[in-house]
Amino acid sequence: MREARTTGSLVWRLAMHWRAAVDRAVAPFDLTHAQYVLLATLYGLSLAHDRPSQRELAEATGLEPAYVSRLARSLEAHNLIERTEAPADTRAVEVKLTPRGEAVVVQAIAAVRDLHDHLLEPIGGTRSRENRQFRRTLSALLREPSEGEPN
Repeated sequence: MREARTTGSLVWRLAMHWRAAVDRAVAPFDLTHAQYVLLATLYGLSLAHDRPSQRELAEATGLEPAYVSRLARSLEAHNLIERTEAPADTRAVEVKLTPRGEAVVVQAIAAVRDLHDHLLEPIGGTRSRENRQFRRTLSALLREPSEGEPN
């Protein structure tokens, strides 16, 4: 018997499909989806000259702090990020991209952007009115402020 297509089941299936697609897109860079999310978020924050703590990265990504810590250790072991004690709070760990990490994440971001263009074709692509509405709907469901940027 086919499962009823409830909103929850559709969201779940879409999330699993999206995650697997991103995993495949970032595999050539030796990254997982979660590692990509952490690096891409760190890259975005670094453009604003921020050097976030692991806790701030957890808040920005929606990942659990303990998981961010494990991901950060793995990314540090692969020379993609550096972790240092925060000068203002010795209990906090600040994170920054290494030059190698920046080169890898810039390429991975381009690959994921291409993937998003492909995945969002059924609703007109990343720059469509439908995608902007979809993003507003997802933000509302997540109870987060809606962003105006496509992608």
